[in-house]
Amino acid sequence: MLKGTLLAALVTILPTVASGSDVATSAGAMRISPVLQGLDEPWGVAILPDGAILVTERGGRLLLAREGSAQPVAGLPEVYAEGQGGLLDVLIPADFATSREVWLSFAAPVGTGGATAAGKGRLAADGTRLEEFATVFLGEAFPGGLQFGSRLVEMPDGRIALTTGDRGTGPEGLQAQDPMLAVGKVILLNRDGSPATTREAWLPGVLSLGHRNIQGAALDLSGRLLTVEHGARGGDELNAPEAGKNYGWPVVSYGIDYTGDRIGEGQVKDGMEPPLHYWDPSIAPSGLMVYSGKLVPEWRGDIFFGSLNSDFLGRLDPDTPAATGFAEERISAPETGRVRDVVEAPDGSIWFLSVYDGAVYRMAPVQ
Repeated sequence: MLKGTLLAALVTILPTVASGSDVATSAGAMRISPVLQGLDEPWGVAILPDGAILVTERGGRLLLAREGSAQPVAGLPEVYAEGQGGLLDVLIPADFATSREVWLSFAAPVGTGGATAAGKGRLAADGTRLEEFATVFLGEAFPGGLQFGSRLVEMPDGRIALTTGDRGTGPEGLQAQDPMLAVGKVILLNRDGSPATTREAWLPGVLSLGHRNIQGAALDLSGRLLTVEHGARGGDELNAPEAGKNYGWPVVSYGIDYTGDRIGEGQVKDGMEPPLHYWDPSIAPSGLMVYSGKLVPEWRGDIFFGSLNSDFLGRLDPDTPAATGFAEERISAPETGRVRDVVEAPDGSIWFLSVYDGAVYRMAPVQ
C-alpha cells in the first residue's frame, strides 16, 4: 500500500489553462498544455463521460484522474511487463454511463512468455477498482517481449475490435499469415467476449490477417476501421482492415529487414491489400484518431497519430493525395516526445500521451 500511495502522490492533474507552449500548424497557432503529469510510461488514455480520464501505464497501473487528483484503480489483471509488453490500451464503451464497463488490452503472462490478451470489468461507483474483471481473449504465448499490438476500438454496432502484433515472428516465420493463429491479426469480439466473426478454416474472431504490429486503431467519420502498424526498417502502414482480407506481412512490405535484406516477395502481390499510406523510413506510428472538426473545421476527417521514434504528432489529409498515400503534416514541439496515444476530447481539443514526459497534453487553438 505504501508504494502505491507514494506513486499516486507523484501524479498531478492540472487545469487545461496551465502553462504550455505554442506551436505553428497548418490551421494556425495551437496551444499545448499539460493535463496530467508524473506518469510512468503511459500507454493508453480514455475520457469518461463526466470528464475524468483513465490512463494505463505499461508497468501495470491504471489511473483515474478527476477534479485535481489521480488515484490507482485496483482489480487489474496480472501483466507480463517485459520489453513491449505490459498493460496496454483502455476502452470506454459508448454505453459506459449505464454499463460502467471498462475494457483493457494487455500482455498476459503465460508460462515463461506472454500473450496478447483483452478483458473487461466494471468501474466501481467510487472509481477505486474494476469489479469482476475477466479475461475474455487470450492469444498464443511466445517467449520474449516483442510486438503485442494492441489497441481496442468499439465498432459502430457495439462489437469490439482488438489488434495484435506478430510477436516478432516475421519475416522468418509466417505466423501472421496463418488464419488459425491470433498473432498479426485484427480480432473481432462481441461485448460478452465471444468471437464476433467466423470464417471457415480461420480461428473464430479473426477479422483480417497479415499484420505486423498494430499500435493504433480508430474509426473514421463514416465508421470504417483504420489501423496503423509498424514495419521493420521502413514500411509502416495505414490500413483499413476488412473481413477476410490479407494485409501482406511478411510476404510483402514497403520496408526491408533490420539486416538490410529484402522482406518476402517485394511490395505487392495479388490477393494482398496495399496500404492506404506508408512511411519509409519508419516513424513507428502509435495511437490513432480521426478528427471531428469541432474546434478546427479545416481538419475535419483528418487522421492523427503519434510517432515513437521521431517525436512529433502527425496528421494525414485523406483528401490530398501524395506519393506515399496522403499529404502529411508533422507537428513538433517540446511536448511531442515519443507520442504513444492520441484522442479527441468532447470539446474538440486533441489530447496525446508523451512517453518521454510521462504526461497527457491538450492541444487546442490559441485563443
